[in-house]
Amino acid sequence: MAAVIGQRRLLGLPLDACLLTVALGLLLFGYCLMTSASLHLGEDAFYFARRQLLHLGLGIVGLWVTFAVPLKWWFKAGPYLLLAGLVLLVAVKLPGVGVTVNGSTRWLNVGGVRIQVSEVFKWVACCYLAGYAVRHGEALRAEASALLRPLLLVAVACSLMLWQPDFGAAAILMATAIGLLFLAGARLAPFVLLLLGLGGAAWGLMVVEAYRFRRLEAFLDPFAHAQDSGYQLVQALFAFGRGGLFGVGLGNSVQKMFYLPEGHTDFLLAVIGEELGWIGVSGCALGFALLIWRIFTAARLAQLAGQEFGTWLAYGVGIWLGLQALVNMGVNLGLLPTKGLTLPLMSYGGGSLIVDCMALGWVLRVYAEARMGESTGFSRLQRARPAREVWQK
Repeated sequence: MAAVIGQRRLLGLPLDACLLTVALGLLLFGYCLMTSASLHLGEDAFYFARRQLLHLGLGIVGLWVTFAVPLKWWFKAGPYLLLAGLVLLVAVKLPGVGVTVNGSTRWLNVGGVRIQVSEVFKWVACCYLAGYAVRHGEALRAEASALLRPLLLVAVACSLMLWQPDFGAAAILMATAIGLLFLAGARLAPFVLLLLGLGGAAWGLMVVEAYRFRRLEAFLDPFAHAQDSGYQLVQALFAFGRGGLFGVGLGNSVQKMFYLPEGHTDFLLAVIGEELGWIGVSGCALGFALLIWRIFTAARLAQLAGQEFGTWLAYGVGIWLGLQALVNMGVNLGLLPTKGLTLPLMSYGGGSLIVDCMALGWVLRVYAEARMGESTGFSRLQRARPAREVWQK
């Protein structure tokens, strides 16, 4: 199968047709269900469908651009991208610059497209952290301070996200950074202390902010808070229950019309569950499992080819998209407390969709360069600890 996939080419480079097919399948599936979930919103039934079609077009362009640029250029640009991302996180809170929705100021309006800055920062953070793992790989595996330096920068970014506030994006960013650096060979002992500290900090944030604590209470007993903090979760559970095994049919959801808020964004999976049943939900989950498998396959191929930057970049993208999809699904199903996170590649949103596509463009480039056996000029993977060589044996 790999040999057949390797024969497909784009821009003269080997193309992972399986990854691209799965990604396009999720984009198309998400577009159809997002359209169904938004038809009742506003006077123009197809307003969100037309906007999402524009986002899809820009996303495909972004994927093509990131695929066309050699990895060595992204390696050099990482620190500058991180600096630009931090500037954007500050700029979004400036009066008259950021866009406020439902009490949160997380967006910038760029050319009529609303860009969620935290999504952009997750993208640039993957690039920077992958480059850091290459530049400081030996120190990362030997010194605890080498682990703390990049995490301090990530902590600053997370603090700015909490200022918006965007707790979900901050949690995904920190988890992605920790996972990437751990795979890159950072020592285990500091991670234990770090995770304990983060657990305490997360609990403190929930206690300090009353609305977060109410979400935790609603998660533990949603039906006791069905008219306030547990409302969204209860309505999502009703949607899954009404859908049953095969669903009520595409476009026939009742919850999206009268009861379920944000059905076209954060709670799109609940609409899928009602209209297409557990078959549709299982198909969605399987699609994301295939996507993450192909992303990790590209990372492993780069690892075997000795292309360290491509390895950590692909692993970072896989951890990020996999965690976000898992958290979104867990929230919809009542397995995790409610968080404002979109379903990657599927939920309505210009910035998140475009950034997700650009991240997949990176992975396609990693696969292409690994297949071609190109020397990036900064491979040191042979000196990495065997315990971090995921799937090596």
